Amino acid sequence: MQEKQHKKTLATFSIASFLNDFGAYMIYPIWPLFVTGFFGANMVTLGFLDGLGDSLVSISQAVSGYLSDRWKKRKIFIWLGYLFGALSRIGYAASISWQQLIPFRILDRSGKIRDAPRDAIVADISTEQNRGKNFGILRAMDKLGGVCGIIACIILFAVLGYQELFLLAAVPSFIGAVLILHFIKEKKHKAETAPEKTKTEKFYFKKIGKNFKLFILLNSVFALGSFSYSFLLIFAKEAGIPIIFIPALYLFYMGFASLSSIPFGKMADKIGRKPVIMISFILWLLVCISFVTTQAFAAIILAFIAFGLQEGALNPVQRAFVSELCPKEFRASSLGFFEMATGLCALPSSIIAGLLWDTTSKFVPFYLSIGLTIIAIAMLFFVKEKPRAE
Repeated sequence: MQEKQHKKTLATFSIASFLNDFGAYMIYPIWPLFVTGFFGANMVTLGFLDGLGDSLVSISQAVSGYLSDRWKKRKIFIWLGYLFGALSRIGYAASISWQQLIPFRILDRSGKIRDAPRDAIVADISTEQNRGKNFGILRAMDKLGGVCGIIACIILFAVLGYQELFLLAAVPSFIGAVLILHFIKEKKHKAETAPEKTKTEKFYFKKIGKNFKLFILLNSVFALGSFSYSFLLIFAKEAGIPIIFIPALYLFYMGFASLSSIPFGKMADKIGRKPVIMISFILWLLVCISFVTTQAFAAIILAFIAFGLQEGALNPVQRAFVSELCPKEFRASSLGFFEMATGLCALPSSIIAGLLWDTTSKFVPFYLSIGLTIIAIAMLFFVKEKPRAE
């Protein structure tokens, strides 16, 4: 009975994630064109907008994880996250200048408050033998929704234009929020006494350990060099790829991210988390090296495929690893703290990339990213993984 409920919970999360990403990725492929073309903003502005939301709301992810653990509530953060995503797209459609995009960009990324509480539930209903696979399933549905959203973008953009497409993109996330409200059931927990909470908060950083802190640090270093996907799309455009084909490049990325998430998750369950994360870092190195060495059409396509494989390997395994490195009672807090630490690097990463792009060369951000990724790889060797249970 409990196993059946766990499968239902995972299925509900998967469908809601599919719907949310379906709506989100109807606009993501044209987002950089919307900012730089429709509003005439420069690359620094694009980097600012791309980094701002992730950096500011990364704090809210940590807060939602902390409050979720303290209040023993997950569901409210999850359905509100989907609702925020829907409302932000309506705001994008109503904006008449790039400055007006700022609050809606923040609201859009505030939807990520759902991630830590949702991932904590997924970790709780999983075992060490299937946790990587379950996170892989969730990520695969994310990306499958993204694939369908990009296809919808390619078909509908020429007909609807920016504003009407953004309005349409709000609908799937509204449906996702309703699904969470209706199908996700939470267990009732007894209230804890204030002294116990205070003690837990006081010793949180001591209890999570140096190993977990090192993992956060190395992923923050990696995130500092992992600038927004928008730069890859603009690079492809400047390399001579027709604008009409830009969403298709994003489709390659999303398709391979979706297809590879479950296999990489299963691989991590069998051989461990560190090797798969190492693979993801190496794939990102190959993406950067490809962009700085050639601008051939075929090479750019292969780079976006490698980018998708890198995403499929990294995201689900990161979450599985974090949920295992931290104490069980701190899972939502730790997942939120992890998202905050890496998310805070998103703003300087994209702004620095934009400044380097505008003031030096479009290749320089890739050289910087290569250096930071190599540092992250070196640090990963010092993270200790728990022995695999048979």
